[in-house]
Amino acid sequence: MDLRSILQKHGFEFKKQFGQNFLTDVNLLESIVSLSGIDENTTVVEIGCGAGTLTRAIAQKAKKVYAFDVDVKLQPVLAETLAGLDNVEVIFRDFNKLDLKEFEREIGEYAVVANLPYYITTPLVTKLLEESELVKSASIMVQEEVALRFCAKEDTPDYGAITAAIALKGSAKIIKRVPRTMFMPRPNVDSAVVKIDFCRGRIPVLDEKAYRQTVKCAFLNRRKTLENNLINSFGVSRETSKQILSSCGIDEKARGETLSPERLANLADELKRREIL
Repeated sequence: MDLRSILQKHGFEFKKQFGQNFLTDVNLLESIVSLSGIDENTTVVEIGCGAGTLTRAIAQKAKKVYAFDVDVKLQPVLAETLAGLDNVEVIFRDFNKLDLKEFEREIGEYAVVANLPYYITTPLVTKLLEESELVKSASIMVQEEVALRFCAKEDTPDYGAITAAIALKGSAKIIKRVPRTMFMPRPNVDSAVVKIDFCRGRIPVLDEKAYRQTVKCAFLNRRKTLENNLINSFGVSRETSKQILSSCGIDEKARGETLSPERLANLADELKRREIL
C-alpha cells in the first residue's frame, strides 16, 4: 500500500492540531499488533486511527475493531485503505467525549490498541482509568518520555501522578521502542509502545476518589514535603498533618514522589478514615 499516493489522491493535508503522524511500515505494524496480545476473539478499540494502516493490521487479527478519529477528511482515505474488511467500524467522534459506560454496554470487554495523537495521551489514559469497567488492556504508542513516566518507580524523576494513577488499576510496561524516522510526517521525538494490563482491585483502597485526591496532593508541589502538601491541599493543621503521616509510618519530611502507590493508598485510607476526604 502506497499511503503517500493515497493521501495525495484524496487531497489530504496533515493537521498539526490533530497530532497526525502515520505509520506505514508493515513489519512494525504487525509487531505492535502481535505484542498487544490480541487474537480472533478480541474486540479492539482504536483511538486516532488516522489513515487506517494500524487499523488494517489490527483487523487482520481481531474479532472486531471500533476505530475512532476526529478528522472527517480521512473518510475517503479510510474507505480505500480499509477496503475489503468487514470487521471494522469507523466512528468519527472524539473518544474522550464519549459516554464510555454506555459504549461498553454495547461492545462488551475489549482491548485498546492505538497510535495515539500525543496531545490526548494523558486525558485518554485517565478516562480509561476512571470510567472504564470493561477494558482489559491498552497497548498505546506514546512519546518515549511519557512511556517512561507511565512505567516509572517511586523516588525517580519520571515518577508522577499519572504513574500512581495507573498503578491503582493495572501494570504498565514498555513493549516496543519506535524511532521518529518510522512516522510520516516525522515528529520531533521518539516514541514507545506501552502496554497497560488492567487489574481492578490490584491495590485495595477504601475509596478510589480519595486515592486520586491523595495522589494529586502528593504531587501538588514536588519540592515541598508531603506534610506541607497535606496542609495546603486539605486545610489541616500542621499537628494533624504530622499525626496522619506518623500513623502511616511516613517520615514527616518525606516528599510525595518517594511514596509507592501502595503507601499512597494507605495514606488515602487514613485520610478517608479521618473524614478529611
